[in-house]
Amino acid sequence: MPQALNIFMKEIRDYFTSPIGYIVICIFLLVTGWFFFATFFIFSEANLRNFFSLLPFTFSLVIPAVTMRLFAEELHSGSYEMLLTLPVRLNDMIIGKFLAGAVFGAVMLVPTFVYAISIAFIGKLDWGPVIGGYVGAILLGAAFSAVGVFASSLTRNQIVACIVGMVICFILTLFDRMVFFFPAQIVEVFTYLAASYHFENISKGIIDSRDLLYFGSVIFVFLYGSNLVLHTKR
Repeated sequence: MPQALNIFMKEIRDYFTSPIGYIVICIFLLVTGWFFFATFFIFSEANLRNFFSLLPFTFSLVIPAVTMRLFAEELHSGSYEMLLTLPVRLNDMIIGKFLAGAVFGAVMLVPTFVYAISIAFIGKLDWGPVIGGYVGAILLGAAFSAVGVFASSLTRNQIVACIVGMVICFILTLFDRMVFFFPAQIVEVFTYLAASYHFENISKGIIDSRDLLYFGSVIFVFLYGSNLVLHTKR
């Protein structure tokens, strides 16, 4: 774990010492701010429901862009082979890079808390769904970061890693939107596989162990997949 922490510190430092991290945060805030204020003034409701309903789609675009370089850059530059010569376990590399992506995703959410404060001044805000929404957003960002790490481990090309990550994240987001294509017998299965379904449950202010288990399982499966892929590249 100390090695994983060192890798995490290096990666998170890279995010905030390069313009890419700030550009991604600005784009995220512009997109979410536009949709939030546009829908807020249309419906005039003192809640963040519309903001949270769009978050899975926004994260599907933004998180893979954040994580695309984590392993793809190492593989492209040849520094991955150098890392293998150091006394660092592969699991520590994966966990450290995953934590950096997940924490950066959580940091992007911090400025959006201004939306909640603004609404609280204007009307009576129910803080339960707001807190639940942010908890769900952190878990969703962590799950998509694991997907991004997996996509980045597949290729040396960062653009390809970003596209693959986006496709997987969109599939996880849209599973429950496409259930009418499937037989009634398996609708519940595909609904359970949808990240947006579990995110919406938590954003209602209800923390269910099944939703926590889902996000934990997604993180484990994709990090384990990253481990298998990187083992074949050794």
